[in-house]
Amino acid sequence: MKKWQSKEEFKTRVREWAKKIDVDVRVISIRVMKNKWASFTVTSRLLIFNAELLKMDRKLGDYVIVHELLHFAVPNHGRLWKSLMQAYLGDYELLEAMLPKLEKK
Repeated sequence: MKKWQSKEEFKTRVREWAKKIDVDVRVISIRVMKNKWASFTVTSRLLIFNAELLKMDRKLGDYVIVHELLHFAVPNHGRLWKSLMQAYLGDYELLEAMLPKLEKK
């Protein structure tokens, strides 16, 4: 299992994926989040990631990064979103199943 070395390494990876997916991200924030792994705001081009991701395997981080970036263009988890996830990550559902569940409050 290869973990992230730092916040900056994670942010660099977000920028790499954003470039691949052709998404303009202006602000990347990493902080403690209790209810979700990430969130985004289309209007301000802000992405916020849960700090717990830094302790996990990089592949799980890639899953969350791509998941959120695709929402800039596809707001739901429908057929198009699933097709794009598969195109970028292959069998993304295996990664999704490995991601720990967070308590929804």
